Order: sequence, then structure tokens, then C-alpha cells
Amino acid sequence: MSDTGPTFLATEGIHNFRDYGGYPTQGGGRVRSGLLFRSGQHVEASEADLKTFADLGIRTVIDLRGNGERERHPCRRPDLWDGEVVFYDGETSSSPPHVPQEKRELTPETAQERMLNLYTRMPENPAMQVIFGQYLRALADRDGASLVHCFAGKDRTGMAAALLHHILGVSRADMVTEFLRTNDAPTYDILERQSLPGIEARLGPLDRPTIDALMQVREGYFDRFVGTVDERWGSLDAFLEQAIGVDDPLRERLNDRFGA
Repeated sequence: MSDTGPTFLATEGIHNFRDYGGYPTQGGGRVRSGLLFRSGQHVEASEADLKTFADLGIRTVIDLRGNGERERHPCRRPDLWDGEVVFYDGETSSSPPHVPQEKRELTPETAQERMLNLYTRMPENPAMQVIFGQYLRALADRDGASLVHCFAGKDRTGMAAALLHHILGVSRADMVTEFLRTNDAPTYDILERQSLPGIEARLGPLDRPTIDALMQVREGYFDRFVGTVDERWGSLDAFLEQAIGVDDPLRERLNDRFGA
């Protein structure tokens, strides 16, 4: 983990805001800290949160949400911020992935099934393949720190971080550790107040195990993404090359920039 500061940044209206650098790499170095940040959406960002964002020197935001999510939940940015927001011009998901679409009774088992299905579809979704590529190229090409986020900052964002870590030579165990750190975020109340009312308005009150299956991340979700990739492409490296467009020069630029 990063030795330069706390894992999570203190926030009032942004969920799961943290540096995802600091992990050891196979080459004996570490992913650079202070350049790679991740979070949930910034629709409720406070003035203090925006100052934190500005003070980090973030020059690029990669917004993994689709147009519909971005229009329904416009993110706040600091006044006079002149950075760039990278996004996919279309829909990356029909809704925030933890929000059920059909009026179907949810149990802990069916909620987990929904999430596993999400992680099966994600690597095969052409829109996600495009935005994953935009994300990696933005990291390689733009100066300053970056921040990647989706709605909750846990599913699409979690796998985006994992893909970069794989390229940088972070071990599978540490990739999973980073993925699961979401469950330790001290801002769970922000996610719940942004997500749960809409779900329960459709389906009625949900019990805690069902809510947790939707709102948390689990190692089985990560494994389902990787398993789907292995079944279709043979490996994460083949997926990155064939579906995302990651060639050797891009790998080199990413390693030169974020390896330490």
C-alpha cells in the first residue's frame, strides 16, 4: 500500500475516494502514489471535497458512467477547474449497476446473482471496452494526477483499476486486495443515501444481507470478470490487446509514468 498517507481521503459527499497507487510490482518497484485516484460520483461533493480535489492536482477525470447517468447525476467540479473529463458518448450501463431494473423480489442470493451477471457482461460490453481504452490512454498521455469514477466507484471503477494494475505488474492478490478495500470505505452512508431510496421505492424495504450484496464488492465478483475474460480471450493480456487496444508502446508509457 501507499506509505505516503491514509488510504481514504476524508470527504463529506464523495464515496470511496482514495489513491490506488503504492502497490508493489513484479519488477521490485511500486506503483507511484499521488497520481492515481478513484471514487464514486461527485454529485454531492461539498466545497471542502472540491478543495481536496483541487489540492491533489487532478488534471483528468475519467467518468465511466454513460450519458444518461451523467445527465441525471451531474458531478460538481471546482470553480475554474480547467482539466479534462474523458467519457464515453453513449450508454455504458442501462443504470447504475447495483440498481435493479425489473420488479423482482430480491434476496441475498438473487442480489448476488445480479452482481455476478454484471461482472459477466462488463468485459463483453463494447461500450466498456471503449471507455477502458480511453481511460488507459488518458493516463498515459495526460500530465498531472487523474481520477477515475463511475456511480458507486466500486464495480466499473474497481475493474478499471485492476486492469491498470495488471499492466503495471501488480500481483493478482494485491489486485484483489485493492478491489475489496472498497468495503472498508468510511463513506458507505453516502453510497447508501444515493442508491438505496430508488431501489426500495421500486421493491420495498430490503434486508441488510440483500443490500450488502448490491452495495459491497466480493472476491467472487472479481473472479467472475477474470473468468469471463479467460474463457473468451484466454488471458487478461489478450483481452487488453484484442478488446481494449493496449499495445506494447501504450504498456511502456504506462509503466514509465506510474512505475516507481
